[in-house]
Amino acid sequence: MSAPKRQLAKLLRRYKRFLADVELSSGEELTVHCPNPGRLLSVLEEGQPALIRDNENPKRKLPWTLEALKVHGTWVHVDTMASNGAVEAAILAGKIPELAGYEGLRREVPYGENSRIDLLLEDPEKGACYVEVKTTTYLDDTVARFPDAVTARGLKHLKELQNLAEAGTRAVCFFLITRDDAQSFGPAAEIDPAWAAAYEEARAAGVEVIAYDSRVNAGSNEKGVTHPVERSPDA
Repeated sequence: MSAPKRQLAKLLRRYKRFLADVELSSGEELTVHCPNPGRLLSVLEEGQPALIRDNENPKRKLPWTLEALKVHGTWVHVDTMASNGAVEAAILAGKIPELAGYEGLRREVPYGENSRIDLLLEDPEKGACYVEVKTTTYLDDTVARFPDAVTARGLKHLKELQNLAEAGTRAVCFFLITRDDAQSFGPAAEIDPAWAAAYEEARAAGVEVIAYDSRVNAGSNEKGVTHPVERSPDA
């Protein structure tokens, strides 16, 4: 399978959550899909470089998708739909030692109250490990934080993981920081106090927190999970 067609552009504006206008080097302006429901705090800057991807699907209303934005010399991947696949590939490649050694991996498995776990690791000896993947783009100084907007869905996921942990099942909240300039990770309590409180409660109940960053190389269309990020002292 050939790699998706990508090209560089300039961001003009992002609006209505899922739309963005960009300008190509030719001067042509395009409206592209922005696959990120968050506020993109610390990411959006007027006139910044953007990386867009051709969907190669004639049936889609918007042929192009906004994939990454460059902020202060760092590319930030903004396509939240790609995170689960990136984490899955990293696990299968043995790049995440904390989640190594499981015989099987399944995606989108039903559990809890009308929920689906992003990744379910299974092994005859280790048992099951439920992994919820969260995409993190927000950088507060050198600390990557989640969320960048109030998230009722994220709160529900924490409660579901906590229920698993309290029942003796391994439960993991995996934060994929889609930039490589963060030194640590912590909750954004000032943005969503309820989620931050649930995060602390879930950790106390046994939910494991794992945070890794990732790198985007627009020149080679290369991206992927790179190395673990430490949790902040206040996390």
